[in-house]
Amino acid sequence: ISSLPPEECQLIGQYIRGHWGIENRLHWHLDVTFREDACRARKDYSATNLNTLRKFALTIVSQYKDKLSLRKRLFKAALNIDYLKKLLKI
Repeated sequence: ISSLPPEECQLIGQYIRGHWGIENRLHWHLDVTFREDACRARKDYSATNLNTLRKFALTIVSQYKDKLSLRKRLFKAALNIDYLKKLLKI
């Protein structure tokens, strides 16, 4: 419900849909790659802290371009210190 003219209401609707499109893409990656929805961390700020670390890792891993999926890049980085250094540009 709004007192805005119809043209502006349509723009607001487009903005909201665009925002949720970005939001859903991010959360989809967090859930699929890190199984975030299955996380049982609930004490104090543990869930928030883990979410921050996951987003940081997702940002680092998604910037590196190779043919592996994000999940496989994370797995390979966990097993191979040289690949991890390459991701972190150390």
